[in-house]
Formats: sequence, C-alpha cells, structure tokens
Amino acid sequence: MAKSDSKNEQVAFRAPDFFARSRAKLSFDVPAGLFDPNIIPASGDPGTDKMLEIVAREQPVRPAAVLIAVVDHPEPTILLTQRSAHLNDHAGQIAFPGGKIDAIDSSPLDAALREAEEEVGLSRDFVEPIGYLDLYGTAFGFRILPTVARVRPGFQLTINHSEVDDAFEVPLSFLMNPANHQVHSKEFRGMERFYYAMPFAERYIWGATAGMLRVLYERIYSS
Repeated sequence: MAKSDSKNEQVAFRAPDFFARSRAKLSFDVPAGLFDPNIIPASGDPGTDKMLEIVAREQPVRPAAVLIAVVDHPEPTILLTQRSAHLNDHAGQIAFPGGKIDAIDSSPLDAALREAEEEVGLSRDFVEPIGYLDLYGTAFGFRILPTVARVRPGFQLTINHSEVDDAFEVPLSFLMNPANHQVHSKEFRGMERFYYAMPFAERYIWGATAGMLRVLYERIYSS
C-alpha cells in the first residue's frame, strides 16, 4: 500500500476512502473475454491458469457474475455466503453472491444483482453499483466478472437454503490486509496448484473467492 503508517492505514480502510478509490479506478466497461470463447481469462496464478487452459479444451468456459457487496458501515464489511452443503459444485464453500449469466440478464451487473436477490434476498434498493473488477478465470471452467458495489446498511436478508446455508460479513480491513493473504497449494491432475486463502474465525475463505479479493486489494490499494 502507498500509505504505510498505522494511522493512515486505518483511514484507508474507512468507507469513504474505499469508495472514493473504487470510483476512481473501476468502470462498467465489459471486457471482451467475458463472452469470447477464444480468450481464456487469467487468475493471476500460473498453476490455475494452466488448469483453466486444460478445462477450456474439454468444455466451454462459462460466463458468470458475482457481487462484491461492500457494506457502508463506519468500519466497512464485505458480504459473503456459505454455499449449501448439498450442492453438486463447490458445496459448503465461501462465495460471493452470484452465478452464471442467463439470457434474461441485460448485463453482468444485472446478473449479479439478480443472483444476490435470489440467493440471500439482498434488495437492489440498497445496492449502489460502482464498477467491474477484472475478469477472473477459475480452474473449474468459469469466467467471472465481479461487480463492486456500495451497500447501504439496514437491509434484511432472506436466505435461499436451496443455494446458500448462511450469509455473513467480514471486515474490509481484514480482507484487504496482505498479511492475511495466505498462499496454499494442492494437487490437480498431477500439477501443484497454488491459491490464496484468507481464514477468518471459523470461515475458510479460499480459491476463487480469495483470489478475487486479492485482485480487489491490488486494484484498489496497490495500483
């Protein structure tokens, strides 16, 4: 981060500073790679990128959208979900509200807002979209475009338990602190894959969710 002393770091993680930085650095330009099958989006990790190249030869890399919902508390938080344990894909994992982009969606933003309403009942009336983060490729065959948004406090959630077991908030100051960005690894098809993990209390935030949080940190605080 450009600001290094603890007092300035505390200011940087306040809501006004985060939203000002985000508005200055993000836009709603949709990257060509979201829908172009000839473009394989990067994750920032060479191992994951190699895995995605393999997956892309076997099946289409599907467009998806998620909502990085930053709740405008004096000490801002990010809203995350825990996926239902019975799901076929990524059961029980920590995720952003979101999912694949459907034909009914007018934009990736619309898809992210729709999914947030369907999964946790987050009303659009409380959401102020700010802009898209970088396109993110996952090793499981998705090209994800995250929307960063300011969320006004006071919303009431209704959890759709067919998709989500729980929703919770994590302090922005924790997630944007690189000291909490651990690098873990596991084997996939004979290759060692490295990925970010940000364990918080009993929650294990890892994989694509942690990777997109790392991208958010790099765009907002490092670039």
